This record gives sequence, structure tokens and C-alpha cells, in this order.
Amino acid sequence: MPKLFGKTYTKRQLLDRVGDMTQLAGARRAELTEGNERGADLIEVFNASGLCFSVLPGRALDISSAHYRGTNLCYRSATGDVGPAFYEPEGFGWMRSWYGGLVASCGMTFTGHPETDPEEEDEELGLHGRLSNIPAKNVAADCNWEGEDYVVRIRGKMRESVSLGTNLELAREISTVLGEKCLRIHDRIENLGADRSPLMFVYHCNPGFPLLDAGTRLVLHAKKSTEWLEDREVNPEEFTVATGPKKKEHDDVYVHRPRADRQGNVHVGLINDRLQLGLYWKFPIAEIPLVNHWQHFHRGNYVTGIEPGNASMLGRAWNREHGYLQHIAPGEVREFHLEIGILEGEQEIREFERQVERGVSGKKNRKAR
Repeated sequence: MPKLFGKTYTKRQLLDRVGDMTQLAGARRAELTEGNERGADLIEVFNASGLCFSVLPGRALDISSAHYRGTNLCYRSATGDVGPAFYEPEGFGWMRSWYGGLVASCGMTFTGHPETDPEEEDEELGLHGRLSNIPAKNVAADCNWEGEDYVVRIRGKMRESVSLGTNLELAREISTVLGEKCLRIHDRIENLGADRSPLMFVYHCNPGFPLLDAGTRLVLHAKKSTEWLEDREVNPEEFTVATGPKKKEHDDVYVHRPRADRQGNVHVGLINDRLQLGLYWKFPIAEIPLVNHWQHFHRGNYVTGIEPGNASMLGRAWNREHGYLQHIAPGEVREFHLEIGILEGEQEIREFERQVERGVSGKKNRKAR
């Protein structure tokens, strides 16, 4: 049953109080028509819990912006919500259409800096793959009562394919329940082709100001964390607390091998103690064995990346060398589940931290396939 405004309501009690449920939750579609945003389109999802977010059907049903009770949660780049027709796949062209946002999907066959893969017929691979710029088909936005819960669901399918080659289909569902301060993503990838394919799939989540600020801290338990340039192991003191924007600042990227709780779930948090506000991520370690962590604290483009995935963002060569490069066989299906939610107030933040501390004690991780 929905808990709203400090009280729990039954379905009947809410229906007695509203003319239509769009007073409390829903999804509205809009068309973006100006400049290079043409073709991105928009689905605005709102929840009386205070969580609102924008989904782009023209961009793999990614989440380009998110707010909680009017407070922005993510970084937004100067590109805007660029339509898929303006995608530049070569080299670093991905950056010309990267809006930042709460979730930008990377993959499905590659994530990382541009490279050429000699083990895949010298395939040329552009930054972070093509997925985020693939328009969705069969898009549906449904708002329905499911028992005593009112649920908003966004669905669609994306196909990454090439003639005589790769043919991967991603079926995505994004949902939020009235009264809850979280959203859930369920992704199902099927290899419809005749040959096995590399499978590299990462959720590029991009918290920004005001959640991200000097003193914002990462809550994560990892059995090992390494730095990208030298592949050296690092201590939490090196990456846990964010600095403010700097005039000159280089990128830092860390690859974390997280610990899971007794149920096999990983919990990651990003917390601003001054605002008493945070974001959390929850996902099964059997599906998502790595957390990529990007810090770009340059003034004017102040952002961090919390990037759970089945691969690192360091490319095929790194993942192959370190045993993380996965493949998907013809007819095989892989599923990924990710929950992103709000931590509000000292009590919720402290309880989350206690949950992380309790959950990881003595738990052994499963290895990636």
C-alpha cells in the first residue's frame, strides 16, 4: 500500500481522494522538436514520493535527468538530449551526444576508450559502444494498480545488429511504485544471432551538483580497488571523499570488485551529509560483478560516475587480460537488475551504512562468467 505524506493509504482510500491517479503518479510523453534534440522524445515520470525522472525512447530508454523534491540528482552536459540521428560512432564522437543524466547505457558489445580488437577481425570500437544512441521500439508507458500498489512501467526494445554479424536484442523495463523513493531497471539481453558475441554492459550513472559537492562521500565495500592508469591497488582514502571543482583537474577512474551481502546483492551509496541526501544503487553481484568509479572534478563540468556493470570501462583488452570479458552464446539470455533510490535524512543514511556493514561480513563473491 502506498505511503504518502506521512500516512499509509489503501487503494480505495486514494481513489476516494482523487479525480484521477495522475494527481499522484504517472508518465507523460512529449516530442522534442528543436535543434539536435529532434528524435530523442521524452517520457516524464512523476511519483508523489518526490521522485521524478525523464526517459528518452529515442536513446535506448536511458534516463536523462532526475530530481527528488525539486533537487537535481545528476550531471547535465551542454549537449542536451541529442537525438539518435546526430550520433557520431567513431572515436570519441560519443561525447558529442552524451547528456550525462542519471543513467546512460554503455555496450552491448563494448565499453571503454576507442580501440581496435585484433581478436574480433580488427573491429574498430568507438567510445562506450552504440547502445545509448539506439532508438527503442515497441515503447509502452503503463500506469496500473497491481493489487494495492500503483505502478508506473516503461517498456521497450533495442536491437544492436549488423548485416551478417552481431544481433543482440535488449528488452528494458523501468518501473517505480507510488510512494517509493526508487526506480528499478530490468534488462534482458538475448543473442538472436548465429554466433557468440562479446557482452559488455555498464550502467553509466552520473551524479552531479548539488548532491555531488565537496565532502560528498562514497559508501562501498570492495575486496579490491584498482586505479586505471597504472592498474595499481588503491586504498579507500584515495577515492572516497569528493573535492570541490578545480581549475585544472585530471580524470580518475577506479575499478572496484565489490562485496555482496548474504542475499548476493551489492549496495553502493553516494551521500552528501550537509544536505542529508544520498543516492543508492542495489544489484545482484552474479549479474554485475564490477563497479566502475569515475571522478571528473574540473570546474564547469563537475561530475562523478557510479558505473555498475559486467565489465570495466577500460575496454576489451583490459577485460580480456583480467578475466572479465564475457560472451553471450546464440540463443542465450542474460538478465540485469538495478535499483536506484533516495536516502533522505540522517536516520535513513545511517541505517543504509549499517546495512552495508552487516551485509558484507564473511560473504564470498561469485566469479563473473
